Parts: sequence; C-alpha cells; structure tokens
Amino acid sequence: MIKYTRKFGDRYDGYRLKNIDPFSFIVPHVMKYRADSQVYFTNELDITELEAFVREHANSDIPGLKMYHVIIAAAMRTYALRPYLNRFVMHGKLFQRNHLCVSMAIKRRSDKEETTTLKVAFDHKDTLKDVVDKFNRIVELNKEELNENGTDKVAKLLGSLPSWLVRGAINFLWWLDKHGKMPKIINKVSPFHTGLFITNMGSLGIPPVYHHIYDFGTTSVFVAMGNKTTKYELNEKGEIEAKRKMTIKVVADERICDGAYYAGSMRMMSRFIKNPSALMTPPEKIVVDDGIVMKGRKSYEVTVGEEVEL
Repeated sequence: MIKYTRKFGDRYDGYRLKNIDPFSFIVPHVMKYRADSQVYFTNELDITELEAFVREHANSDIPGLKMYHVIIAAAMRTYALRPYLNRFVMHGKLFQRNHLCVSMAIKRRSDKEETTTLKVAFDHKDTLKDVVDKFNRIVELNKEELNENGTDKVAKLLGSLPSWLVRGAINFLWWLDKHGKMPKIINKVSPFHTGLFITNMGSLGIPPVYHHIYDFGTTSVFVAMGNKTTKYELNEKGEIEAKRKMTIKVVADERICDGAYYAGSMRMMSRFIKNPSALMTPPEKIVVDDGIVMKGRKSYEVTVGEEVEL
C-alpha cells in the first residue's frame, strides 16, 4: 500500500485535507457530531448470480468463500476507486485515512452467544481471494471462546473499573483522539477507528437495520447486511421468475462527501456485487484523494496488515 510522508496538520492515522471546496471546510463546524450528520441509504441487491458464484468458487479456488466476503471485497474495491469514502472528520477537520480496514462482529464457537469484534487491514490492490485469506485467518484466531484479541482485552480491563473511572478514561481518550494524540495501541485495537463497519444481520435470519455510526472514533460508514429472500418477478418475456434478493442498509457521515458521490459509490459497489468476477484480479488503477496537498510529500510502500491486525 502506498503511503505519504506526514506534513503539519496531519494525524498519524490520516492526512489533513486542504485542497477542498469552502463548503467542506464549514460543514464539520455546522454539524459537529456524526449523530447530526447521518444519512441513510437502502439498496436491494439481486444475488441470484452471486450465490451461484460463491458456491462454485468456495468448492474450488477460494475455499471458505462466503457472501459477506464478496460484500467486503466489493466495498474495498469501491474505496480504492472512490477515495472520499475513506475520509473522516475529527475536531472540525477533514482527513483522508492513511490505511484501509474493516471492522466486523463475529460469533464465537460457544453456547453463550458471545461475540467479538475484529478489525482487518486490507490493501487497495487486494483481490477477492486476498480478502478471504486475510479475513478468515484473523477470524479463525478469534473464533475460539478462550481466545481474546486486543479489543476484548481493553474492554475487559475497562469493564473491571468503577463507572466513574471508566467515564474518566473514555473522556480522556476522546480528548486525546480529538487532538490526534491517542496512543497508537488503542487505535490499533479500537473497532471504532475504521474505514468501514459491517454487521451481518442475515446470519441471524433477520432483515438489516439502520445502524448508527459512532461519535467516538473515526468510522464514517456503517453497512448492515440482511437475510436472503426469494421474490417472484416478471422477466422481459413476461414470465414469472424467482430471484434471490438481499437488502443492505447504509448509514454514512454526509460531511465526508456529498449525496451524489455516495450515490455513485453505491452504484459502483452494486456492480461489483453483481459481477464478482471483476474482483478476482487487482484494480487497474488506484485513485488518490485529490483533497491531499501533495507538494512536499514523498510516497513509500508499506506492508499492510500488521499495524492494525488484532
């Protein structure tokens, strides 16, 4: 993954965006919190061909392939081509995240209905197989009941403290984060500091909900996947045809980009989901956020994964 040297005003997790229109400077001060800035999208996906694709490749060249892997890979490819999605607002300023990662809750292998939250790092050039391999490797490490990742350990530590001390600790972390001084180890294990948060409600057999995005952290986009259903529709010949459908609901911070950009991004992601074979090869190009002032910056290649792997 290509990163750039830091300049004055940057954070350790993002580049300060200065080459943006005046309205983008003002909006984060008008809408100070993500709760004020949430916009909602719904998209019903035709997954008839996608289910066949998953069955075919899960039994051949991509063992362990699941539907949500394709959704994640489609999102990461969209982020590579639509970089505004990987922006975040902090303390009234707009930043481009200098890494690409996804947070997701998974269920442990136990009878206690316990879950844990993972944060997995990806590269803009990752293929669908890369996404499956990286995600499944970390999932397997965290599925067992006795395995605790960094998120679990921090939550357990805070949960053992008195309430007044927890409030003080969280408020202090919030203040540090606002000024770009939060310890990197906390950022590393925090699922709230991510480019995309996904929940798979379809695994519970229920429709998706509009899940809020958190004021704590830097998450700007939250995607909820729903259960799969069968609908009967008329095809072009006027015949009734069974179609497999799945609805996703998206809650996003409208301060990072406008509605037209979000709409175009949703259409692009839908095309990747409908045609997942396009995710089998790396993208032909990576689009860099034009809000980053490149003058005086040097680029360098980094190995993705270790810095935010739990």
